[in-house]
Amino acid sequence: MKIAVAVPFEERVPPVKYGGTELVAYNLVENLVKMGHEVTLLASGDSETSAKLHPIFKRSLRSMEEMKDMKMRDSYKFMGVGEVVSFLAKENFDIIHNHIGWRLLSFEGALPCPVVTTLHGPLDVPYQQEVYKKYQNSRYISISLNQRKPLPELNFVGNVYNGIEVEKFEFEEKPKDYFAFLARMSPEKGPVQAIEIAKRAGVKLIMAAKVDAVDEDYFKREVEPLIDEDQIKFIGEVGHYEKVQLLKNSKGLIAPIQWEEPFGLFFVEAMVCGAPVIAMRRGSVPELVIDKNTGFICDNVDEAVERVGRIDEIKRSDCHEHVKANFSSEKMAADYVKVYEKVLAGK
Repeated sequence: MKIAVAVPFEERVPPVKYGGTELVAYNLVENLVKMGHEVTLLASGDSETSAKLHPIFKRSLRSMEEMKDMKMRDSYKFMGVGEVVSFLAKENFDIIHNHIGWRLLSFEGALPCPVVTTLHGPLDVPYQQEVYKKYQNSRYISISLNQRKPLPELNFVGNVYNGIEVEKFEFEEKPKDYFAFLARMSPEKGPVQAIEIAKRAGVKLIMAAKVDAVDEDYFKREVEPLIDEDQIKFIGEVGHYEKVQLLKNSKGLIAPIQWEEPFGLFFVEAMVCGAPVIAMRRGSVPELVIDKNTGFICDNVDEAVERVGRIDEIKRSDCHEHVKANFSSEKMAADYVKVYEKVLAGK
């Protein structure tokens, strides 16, 4: 198959540090190439891929100093979509895989082949819902079944769970004496709740997180005063090696999410390293974590505090095997190919 994969321009592919969508797209593209497909990746020019790269901008938006101005960043996003459409309209692909999201939907009619759109974000954002409802007959792929709930009327042609390159992670049977927090420093990821859980449970917490420009005030006001660099330690945004070391040596991941997380790569990244997940019963969690087998699914902070003390009940090898069987990048790519074939067959 001749496949075009369009991804956001915020981060390079693969991302240097934090970047969920860009990492998923990278894992997908690399495996599609290994499977023998002819793949073109539309991404920032500093991306690295074994596919053919069509650069939208020379560098990722996040790497440009002027992109701290959010209006400037939005302007560049629309210019980027324009470049994507202009390129795709002139090429002859079998299928276009849209990871950019709602901004590309209104241009589908100008493109010469079928488009499938993977929805990486939540579907409860009002202004985005207006766009999705307008184009509800477009072909959508969810990344969890829970993600579909706000807009079940959309034309879902598949559900494909995100996958990671299992071989790039390390399993550790005997962790050190701390728990991990890995996410963005934003309210929906629950950093304040994670700190509360750790303090009440009397355990050490090491937090690795990206602080986006939109979250700087929240971080300084709500989170930073709680970090003592002793029991609660903040190490900032980390690259892949540091992330693996953090996760594999932790007794578990404390992830008290406060929103309907569409997927959450950090859940499977922790489990593949052997770290059980303690998370709230929200979003994709019940689809990714097996309660009392690969972690604990909790209904409130009190329950999470109690579960921290029971973390040794979980077999770390079960966590690793669960991810290998269900959330590998190879399985993800194979599942996407099945969706492509179904769409091209007109089903």
